[in-house]
Amino acid sequence: MNNSDPLQLHIVAFDIPFPPNYGGAIDVFHKVRCLSEAGVTIYLHCPQYGDRIPSKELEALCKQVWYYPRHTGLKGISLKYPYMVYSRRNNALLENLISINAPILFDGLSTSFYTHHPALKNRFKILRNQNIEQDYYYQLAKREKSLLKKWYYLIEAQLLKRYENSIMAVDAFFTVAMHDHDFFKNKHPAATHEYIPSFQPYDKINSKEGKGDYCIYHGNLALSENREATIFLLKEVVPFINIPFVIAGRNPDKAIFSLVSKCTNCRLVANPDMDEMNDLIHNAHIHVLPTFQDTGLKLKLLHALFNGRHVLVNNEMLTGTGLMAACTIANSAKEMIGSIQKLMEKPFSDTEIEKRKSILEQHYNNSKNATQIIQVLREKSQ
Repeated sequence: MNNSDPLQLHIVAFDIPFPPNYGGAIDVFHKVRCLSEAGVTIYLHCPQYGDRIPSKELEALCKQVWYYPRHTGLKGISLKYPYMVYSRRNNALLENLISINAPILFDGLSTSFYTHHPALKNRFKILRNQNIEQDYYYQLAKREKSLLKKWYYLIEAQLLKRYENSIMAVDAFFTVAMHDHDFFKNKHPAATHEYIPSFQPYDKINSKEGKGDYCIYHGNLALSENREATIFLLKEVVPFINIPFVIAGRNPDKAIFSLVSKCTNCRLVANPDMDEMNDLIHNAHIHVLPTFQDTGLKLKLLHALFNGRHVLVNNEMLTGTGLMAACTIANSAKEMIGSIQKLMEKPFSDTEIEKRKSILEQHYNNSKNATQIIQVLREKSQ
């Protein structure tokens, strides 16, 4: 194949990535979009479950999109494979991968069931890692209050450890975070390894100069790591600042509603649509975004940096991102309270926007990252 020949690529997604309204779906959708815009012919494979439905938006970007039912419940359980992997197996998926001779990008460890299949032995296969999943599930288990869910997370973490360490039939690893890149490079030194941060909706910085009059925490509030961060802020930070504070995100539970009701300076925006969330992010003065789980890349951080003013985080939020210089760092409630009070007096300037632009341009550039994928595909198809 020469450089003028069109590239074809299978992408096996872990979910239907439209609408791109949560972290992993954002990365997959905008990867599909950017590769399609760069001229790659894409065959997209999506498990269908939950409330997500076939998407005309995806079908407009791809040569073909297939949807497969996910084997949830008992049909997804195996003593050998993690549930996240085994529940996404599908004979029709394998047949479609075999029928079109093109490289395959398995987008997330959960999509990788057929990486070792003999019928795909001679294909160039890429694994896109969103996390070191064994660590992610172990962290979920540590934070889970329900004994049943804790038990599930611990079993999944053990199965993932064995499975993640044995992915030997993959030719390349495209990792989201720097520390994940090092992990897989050490585990699988014979493969090609590329650090390709998450694709995201933004091609330029849209932050506003000047001042807002509130702080914000935003995210999927049903996720245990986001719930933990929210409760920490509502108990240890928000009551001790005389500054309006907004909590915004999907599916908050009763504990969050209760804590917000006790804070006279706080309001909860539950399940905002994308326009409302974007307005809240765009107009806030400070994004207060701690996390206590340093796995993967938190796309809420990119959302804030591309669209918001000041961003206040702890060290765990920045692990593996290369974005330390773009944020203010505070690692305790006391430090966060002090930083919030100082930042509220500091207008966000054009100089800071230009600094942020230069930092984000290094790694978080959709066009550059799509070109990096295309270069690997061309090199391996020579």
